[in-house]
Amino acid sequence: MSRSTHSMRLPRLFAAVVLLAALVACDKDKDVDPPAELVDFKQSLTVDRVWSTSLGGGDEVMRGGLSPAAAGDQVFAAGRGGEVVALQLDNGKVIWRAKTGATLSGGPGAGSGLVVVGSADGEVIALDAATGTRRWSAKVGGEVLAAPAVAADAVIVRTVAGRLLGLSLENGRELWREDQQIPRLTLRGTAAPVITGNVAFCGFDNGRVISVETARGEILWDQLVSPARGRTELERLVDIDSAVKILGADVFVAGFQGRVAMLAADSGQIWWSREISSHRGLAVDEERVVVSGATGEVIALRRRTGVDIWRQDGLRMRRLSAPALVGNRVAVADFEGYVHWLDGDTGAFIARSKIGGRTSNAPVVVGDVVIFQDDEGRVTALRPKA
Repeated sequence: MSRSTHSMRLPRLFAAVVLLAALVACDKDKDVDPPAELVDFKQSLTVDRVWSTSLGGGDEVMRGGLSPAAAGDQVFAAGRGGEVVALQLDNGKVIWRAKTGATLSGGPGAGSGLVVVGSADGEVIALDAATGTRRWSAKVGGEVLAAPAVAADAVIVRTVAGRLLGLSLENGRELWREDQQIPRLTLRGTAAPVITGNVAFCGFDNGRVISVETARGEILWDQLVSPARGRTELERLVDIDSAVKILGADVFVAGFQGRVAMLAADSGQIWWSREISSHRGLAVDEERVVVSGATGEVIALRRRTGVDIWRQDGLRMRRLSAPALVGNRVAVADFEGYVHWLDGDTGAFIARSKIGGRTSNAPVVVGDVVIFQDDEGRVTALRPKA
C-alpha cells in the first residue's frame, strides 16, 4: 500500500472507532449506556502480582496491537516508543533491551530464534531472541497492527491493507503474498496470524478466515464466517480483528457484528456458529469457549456444540480485552485497568486485580501465569493461588 493510500485509510479508521462506540453503546430508544459500575463481592480467590514493568510509549487515542509473547521461560514485550525487551517469566528480570527507533504498533511475535515486531509505517523488524540484536528489517506496504507469527520456514505478517505476507527468516525477503479485498469502512485493528505446523490461519475485515501453507503461501481453504448484512457501511462491518484459537483439529473464530464459530482446521467447514458480536476475541479449553462480547458481556459456550454455559453481564460497556483461561478461571481486563476473575463453571466474580490503565489487547497465558499489557505500555504478570 502506498503512503497516499495509507493516509487516506487513516480517517476511515478514526471514523470507525467513533462509529463503533456509538454502535455498541446505544439503540433507537435510549441514550448511550454508561459503563457498568463495579460492585463489591466476597473474593474467594487470591491473586498474586508476580512482577510488573513499564515500556512507556502509550497512546490514549490510537489502539495498537502490542501484546506480550512467550517462548520457553522468557516473555517478550514491545512499547510504542520503539523499545523491545526480553524478560524472565518467573521474576520479570530484564534479559536484554533493544531500541528499534520505530513507532511500534504490532507484536512481538517469537519463534525460530527471532523476536519480530511491526511498525506504524509498515516496517517489520526481526531481532535475535537471545541477544536483541537486529537481524533484519523489511517494508511491507502498510501499518502492522497485529503480532507477526514466526513459523519454522517463514515470518507471517498481516497489514491493515488486507495483505498477508510470508517473509524469509534469514533476511526478511518477501516469499509470497495474499491480498484480501476489504470494505471501505473497518474497525481499527487486525487479526494476528496463528501458526500450527506449516499452516497459518488468519481472519480478515471482510468476515473471512483463510488457511495458507507457510513456505509458499498456497491457500488451503478460504471460508466466509460472517457475511455482511444491512444497507449502510456501518451495519455491514464484519471485521475479524482477533486471532483465531486452535485446539486439536478445530479452529475457533469471533467476528464483530457476526459470529463465533468452530471450523475444521483441515477444510474450513463450519461445525457450529452463534450470532455473537466480538472484536476482542475468545479463549478456548477442552470444555468451553469464552468470548468477550462487543458490549461487555462475557459468554461461555460449550466447545463441542456452542451451547451457552453462562453469561456474565456485570461488565457491560467496560471495553473488555480478550479473555484468558487460567485453569478453571477466566481473567479479563477493562478500560480502567482492572482484571476481573470469573469462575469458569458459573461465571461468578471471584476476584479483582488492578494492573494499570486501559487494556485493549489480548493477554498471554503461560502455565498458571497470565500476562497483560495495558495501552500505556505497562506489562504485569499475575498468578492466582491454588
